[in-house]
This record gives sequence, C-alpha cells and structure tokens, in this order.
Amino acid sequence: MSAHCNHHQEHDHAGAAQPGVRRALWIALVANAAMFFLEVGTGLASGSLSLLADAVDFAGDAASYGLSLAALGWAAVWRSRVALLKAASMGLFGAGLLAAALWRLWAGAPPEPMTMGAVGLLALAVNLGVAWLLYAFRNGDANLRSVWLCTRNDALGNLAVLGAAAGVFGTGRAWPDLAVAGIMAGLALSASWAVLKQARAELATPTHADADAA
Repeated sequence: MSAHCNHHQEHDHAGAAQPGVRRALWIALVANAAMFFLEVGTGLASGSLSLLADAVDFAGDAASYGLSLAALGWAAVWRSRVALLKAASMGLFGAGLLAAALWRLWAGAPPEPMTMGAVGLLALAVNLGVAWLLYAFRNGDANLRSVWLCTRNDALGNLAVLGAAAGVFGTGRAWPDLAVAGIMAGLALSASWAVLKQARAELATPTHADADAA
C-alpha cells in the first residue's frame, strides 16, 4: 500500500534518461486516479470501509506517481516540503478511518460482499498491470524502484480486501471488513509519522538549507 511507498531519496536525474519512464508513470497515475473514483463510489454504495480505505490508497499512489514525475526535475528541498503535506494527509486519513471503523463496529451493518469482491478483483488486476508496466524500471534509481515496490505492495493490499469480502460473505458480519480497514488505518498513521520525521530531517540538512536560501 501507499503507506509503504512514501520514501524521499536524494535528487537523481538518472530516471529521466530511461526510455518510456514518463509514459509508464503517466499510465500508472491515470489508472490509480480512475480506481480512486470507482472505489469511493462502490465503497459508499456497499458500506465497505476497506474499499474506501483502498480508494484513498489509490489516491495516495496517484499523488506519489505524480510526484515521481515531477521529481525527475525537482530539487530535493521541494520534495521534502511536499512530503510534509503528504504526512499530514496520511495522518488525517488514518485517524478518520480508525474512528469510522470503531463506530461501525458498534453500530454498523455488514457491507455488501459481492461488490467488495468484484471491485477488489478489478483493483488487483489494475495494480498487477501497473506493476508489470513498471517492472522494467525496478532496477533504476531509488525513486523509480520505490514506485515499483509501492505497486507490488498495493497488490497485497488488494488481496486483503478480497479476504475481507470472503470473510463478510462467510460470516454475515462486518468485522472482517473492519479488521482490514483498521490495519490500513494503522499503516497510514505509522507511515505518516515516519514520513514526517524523515522530511523534517531532510529539511534540516545543510544541503536543503542552502537550496532554500538560493
């Protein structure tokens, strides 16, 4: 999931020289943005928090791919500043999702598992397709390697959503969906804290300070 993917490395122009890298990142960005809108709609319709969590994960991935595109020409100081914003967004998402899961545990009805399963399968197919597209760049610079690992990890998250759908279908209860949503919330909060610390440390380095002064 994107919670694992928000790594900010030193600036490196090597990725820009690889043929097809911009096209691959653009395709990944568009695919993830489209899945965000689809999962928001189906998550609300089915009452599934894990689908909504995965939707926000797709949005975070789209933002990360966009940042990776921009990072081919950005200075490191600006990437670190964007990281602070992303850390705050992940933290708010994690806290809100955790609160919603706790409330649904007390008062909510189970989600509709067939919709969860169908959309989960589509999300898995999209992430596997993007992973295949980015596979050729997995041994490139650190920035490109991180986005490929990000997509690979997202496919594992999709399997968790499919497991939640099977659990809801088998038990007729909401707890499998809430368990997956709770895990995603915890990962988002953990990643938010890690990215916040890393971004602040990067901004405090002399290299960043000199770039800011310039």
